[in-house]
Amino acid sequence: MAVTSFSEASAGKGRGRRVILWRHGQTSWNVERRFQGSTDVELTETGLAQARRAARLLASLKPDAVVASDLRRAAATAAELATLTGLDVTHDEGLRETYAGAWQGLTHDEIIARYGEEYAAWKRGEPVRRGGGELETEVADRAAPVVLRHAEKLPDDGTLVVVSHGGTIRTTIGRLLGLDPHHWESLGGLSNCCWSVLGEGARGWRLLEHNAGTLPEPVLGDDD
Repeated sequence: MAVTSFSEASAGKGRGRRVILWRHGQTSWNVERRFQGSTDVELTETGLAQARRAARLLASLKPDAVVASDLRRAAATAAELATLTGLDVTHDEGLRETYAGAWQGLTHDEIIARYGEEYAAWKRGEPVRRGGGELETEVADRAAPVVLRHAEKLPDDGTLVVVSHGGTIRTTIGRLLGLDPHHWESLGGLSNCCWSVLGEGARGWRLLEHNAGTLPEPVLGDDD
């Protein structure tokens, strides 16, 4: 049986829709290079300031809808855009960051020391359950359909803002572009409160911008 990719499924509709995938603002665990995963960590004051600045830029794009992860760092980031646009935010746990089991709460150095071989295999693009958690393909399985479901509700030439997490955004972009999972690592990580833009082309979704909004800022997150 032939398998249709997300990119192929979107092809030929010609509706000109855009999807902006926006990473949340800075948290204390980002600064400490501590793996967050699905742990519900709040934004720092710097993270809130980042969200307010980015929201002013994104509001100028006149989005039609906003959907966000229900974790507090993403929900608070989305709230800044909602304040400026008057849009309601739909929260969906399918947009949460990758669950990474025993890795969660550990610093980057601690992960290397305790799970060095597992980390190296993940960086090589092998399917790895980091800390006994989710595979990247499983994250894409839950997150990409959420994005597509909300994109389908857009008017022609409409814009959807998706507020999520670095790792989840990476896997979602890879899935929507129809890339082989082994190559998802080729998509660089997003800095806090930066975003990527997918546009609807004749043959499906295309990556129009990646890591937009940097000043530049370093990438501090679970997918670095």
